[in-house]
Amino acid sequence: MALPLSFFERLPKTDLHVHLDGSLRLETILELAEQDGIALPGSTPAELAKAMHLGENTGSLVEYLKAFDVTLKVLQTEQALVRVARELAEDAARENVRYMEVRYAPMLHTRKGLRLTTVVEAVLEGLWQAKDRFGIESNVIICGIRNISAESSLEMAQLAVAYKGRGVVAFDLAGAEYDHPAKHHKASFQLVRDNNINVTIHAGEAYGPESIHQALHVCGAHRIGHGCRLREDGDLLHYINDHRIALECCPSSNVQTGAVRDLATHPIKLYHDLGLRVTVNTDNRLITDTTVSKELWLCHTQAGMTVAEIKHMIMNGFKAAFLPFHVKQAYLRRIAKELAAVREDEDTVEGTAVATPV
Repeated sequence: MALPLSFFERLPKTDLHVHLDGSLRLETILELAEQDGIALPGSTPAELAKAMHLGENTGSLVEYLKAFDVTLKVLQTEQALVRVARELAEDAARENVRYMEVRYAPMLHTRKGLRLTTVVEAVLEGLWQAKDRFGIESNVIICGIRNISAESSLEMAQLAVAYKGRGVVAFDLAGAEYDHPAKHHKASFQLVRDNNINVTIHAGEAYGPESIHQALHVCGAHRIGHGCRLREDGDLLHYINDHRIALECCPSSNVQTGAVRDLATHPIKLYHDLGLRVTVNTDNRLITDTTVSKELWLCHTQAGMTVAEIKHMIMNGFKAAFLPFHVKQAYLRRIAKELAAVREDEDTVEGTAVATPV
């Protein structure tokens, strides 16, 4: 019998692949737009959700990314960035996410003249406020954008170097994948690797295994964002497995962008069964209309994964986190005990199995 969403909400977990500008609250978008006199394609949460196609299958990554045109409009002030970062961490904490890595491209938040340093510090401030109030630990991943320019990505890489050890833990390359190869941004990755900064790259989502190969062997990625199409190259798949390179899987998002047909045919279970270090993430909480708990629940109910497999993927999240080794070890010891203490109860509530701490 399938377990309810509430079971997965109680489990401790990570979110290693979540975009700040794709994870706002609808009410916040409306309030920020009203404050700053910004026109939106809807005046109520329901209207806005419909206009942005939240949670809908868009058919391609390019179509999926159009919703960011709305969210970025209201993320151009210091106050908005602090608020949205704080609320994102609060929402994650409410479903028992213990550690989160929030990614975004600071250059996309300078339309009204904000300095790049102000953008970074505003987001960090919001995350720190949430840690004080809700106990959730969060760090930042700075992104370059594939489809803008190599020069702008290098500027973002320089920003990551400047804030290394001050809340920024990695550099990423996001944006439209098809026809925008990572190798064009090689200088950015050389800079961050020269400074011993972690690298994760969106790859194998809207383009094939060649994109993953480039991310690894040209740009030096330590983790791969999505990687849906890795199964098309068995040799590369086993290389990633042998080297324990984690995959940041975002199942619902992959369906909505057309990277996979449906959750039942998502490669996440295959990857897990083969022994890959699979992690489960939201990608965009608002645009995908999801939570980490919901993604885990969907892996259980639609991808056929057992609770033991879910717990294993949760541990993978802590193993793959861009944290110092000894900090990571402490997390793993604590989370392993917590997960071992949670079992599936045979009792039911209105015909639905429930979880009971032991």
